[in-house]
Amino acid sequence: MAVAIHNYHDAEGKLPPAALRGKQGEPLLSWRVLLLPYLGQGDLHHEFHLDEPWDSEHNIQLLPRMPRVSAPFSGKATPAPYTTYYQVIVGPGTAFEEVRGLRFPDDFPDGTSGTLLIVEANEAVPWTKPQDLVYEPGGPLPQMGGVWPDRIQATMVDGWLRSFMKKTVTEQTLKAAITRNGKDGFGPDWQP
Repeated sequence: MAVAIHNYHDAEGKLPPAALRGKQGEPLLSWRVLLLPYLGQGDLHHEFHLDEPWDSEHNIQLLPRMPRVSAPFSGKATPAPYTTYYQVIVGPGTAFEEVRGLRFPDDFPDGTSGTLLIVEANEAVPWTKPQDLVYEPGGPLPQMGGVWPDRIQATMVDGWLRSFMKKTVTEQTLKAAITRNGKDGFGPDWQP
């Protein structure tokens, strides 16, 4: 998925938005739907009604066609069919802060290797639903890591697969990884 996001960025000049939005700004479909053409799933992408919500009468019928890349790579099943743990983090200072989509490297003063892109969330969501992890500075950290008991699968903005991040990473280090412009660095606990 990280490679597909980079290909989207190359084609569009920016990251995909976390959600495709309707005329009134309401979230309709997930960024995962926007990636379909970059995952060799252009035909499926064209079947979506992009002006309708993920659970419209038409779009909900496409839910069972979830790309394999959205399933846990471990082969472990999600609690409900056609759901994924792979989410982005949205909120102030994150890679998906803006509705329009950010550009790299310009919008990443902390560096693309210092910011999380995709993470394994604690709870799975329908893959087309525009629901992701929310980060609020000063609030509790988003809940990550739904597949492995002691690790979290994550990818950095530069495309580097941080195979697994330990769940014991400190809050300070995790905040540094979540934000793209915090002028902070990782602690020694970031090491594998």
